[in-house]
Amino acid sequence: MPYRRTPAPSATPSPSPRASFRERYDEIEAHRAALVARLTSLGEAGQRHPAYKRAFTLLNATFRRSKLAQRLAVLQAAAWLIDVLEKLTAIT
Repeated sequence: MPYRRTPAPSATPSPSPRASFRERYDEIEAHRAALVARLTSLGEAGQRHPAYKRAFTLLNATFRRSKLAQRLAVLQAAAWLIDVLEKLTAIT
């Protein structure tokens, strides 16, 4: 094409490369382990609540079935449910 201009070089540096699969996997697993620790620290009052079992299912079976890209959303849902359980057990 005779009238095509070449793009001007941008002043911004190129974005840093994404973390490797293994690094992302390890980071998500560490986040999961922290949530499991929070869940188990709720004690007897938290374990009696029906949401406790659902949170545990989210952190185990649902988490394992999900693809890596979806696991973060599963962890966010579990974190929200654990927050609710912590507030409920603090009241009673």
